[in-house]
Amino acid sequence: MSISAAMASVFVPFALAAPAQAQTAGDSEAARSEAIILRPLSFFRVQDLEFGDFVPGATGGVVRVLPNGTRTATGSITLVGANHQPARFAGLGTFNRQVDISVSANSIQLTGPGAPMTLSQFEIGSTPTAILTTTPLRFRIASTTGIFNFPIGGRLAVNANQAAGTYAGTFVITLNYL
Repeated sequence: MSISAAMASVFVPFALAAPAQAQTAGDSEAARSEAIILRPLSFFRVQDLEFGDFVPGATGGVVRVLPNGTRTATGSITLVGANHQPARFAGLGTFNRQVDISVSANSIQLTGPGAPMTLSQFEIGSTPTAILTTTPLRFRIASTTGIFNFPIGGRLAVNANQAAGTYAGTFVITLNYL
């Protein structure tokens, strides 16, 4: 059974935001609430991969978000804040069942106001971690309940003097329950 309905969006907002305005008496805000009901042999996206805020430099570089949530930068990139996170997926299978996991493309382009940036090296938070590609990796569901979750990190190549703004793209994770 192949399932590829779970997609993750990638956001790279590295323009600094204006300070929030103070709320006055009588203001109100709305909040979302949702529930997800799983059927056997399914999975869904829990959260998107976000590289967070950073300042690109004259030589560009790489921003990497690891599956454990750590973020690093190379080259002339300065990391700002802590608003980054790996993508996270969860699902329901059966104990000891084998699952093949793959990504729809080995790299994708994030687009925004400037030149596209390349996201690659999708890293799954398994033990040990592994790079996901279009060639499926086989895992076994170890939880006796059949419930599983896994994070996905990635490597973002940032161009020299990348234009400020929000960049986005989408990648698809496919699970084949064997």
